[in-house]
Amino acid sequence: MHMKAITKYTGIVALWAFTSISFAAPNAQDPADPWESFNRSIFSFNETVDRYVAKPVAKTYQWLTPTAVDDAVTRLFNNLASPITIVNQLLQGKPHDAAGQTARLMFNSTFGLAGIFDVAQHMDLPRQKEDFGQTLGVWGLKSGPYLMLPLLGPSTVRDVSGRVADMASDPRQYANQTARFVMTAVDITDTRADLLNAEKAIEGDRYLFIRDYYLQQREFAIADGVLAKDEFLDDSLSSDADTGTF
Repeated sequence: MHMKAITKYTGIVALWAFTSISFAAPNAQDPADPWESFNRSIFSFNETVDRYVAKPVAKTYQWLTPTAVDDAVTRLFNNLASPITIVNQLLQGKPHDAAGQTARLMFNSTFGLAGIFDVAQHMDLPRQKEDFGQTLGVWGLKSGPYLMLPLLGPSTVRDVSGRVADMASDPRQYANQTARFVMTAVDITDTRADLLNAEKAIEGDRYLFIRDYYLQQREFAIADGVLAKDEFLDDSLSSDADTGTF
């Protein structure tokens, strides 16, 4: 039931976004972000929620949680998300990588106590991360314009569908409702806490910095580190190359 609710919410958000965008004037100067005006309004909303809710909660969590425990929580959720990576590696035609991540999942889930300890890291099985948005990119589907989603954050037209598809391979969606709620809340808080120090690197226009960082990292991940020319990114990234990354 919870999975259906999330899927429905994501679909409503996407539909609302596309409906709103259809009435927004396109930004012909930036092919990577033709809906910048709309995206900035959503970004402003997200920043307000973050400032008054997410960030204070994350700071409290970071203050109360010892570093060792915080790292263990991060590793646990990384381990839970492993099936998403494995499924997408198979879809991308990477059976060797999928086998490695499967072995990593098995070792960390058993000897690593559900992933609290990353024992696989010491067995030459480093963590990899793939999602269906990347898979669609590997299959040749262009990212499309940048899209800022309410609460969900940075995305692209392609990655919106990827978010929904990945739910099917996320084991957290098959837990009971209370467990799902607790895991989601802790995961979001832990992730936001981990970004507290990284956000200090943001300079200038926060919207542009976050947008360019997201687009660059997505293209880098899809290309496995070998970037190719992209019609939506070429102009934007060449003009903003000096913004840096986290």
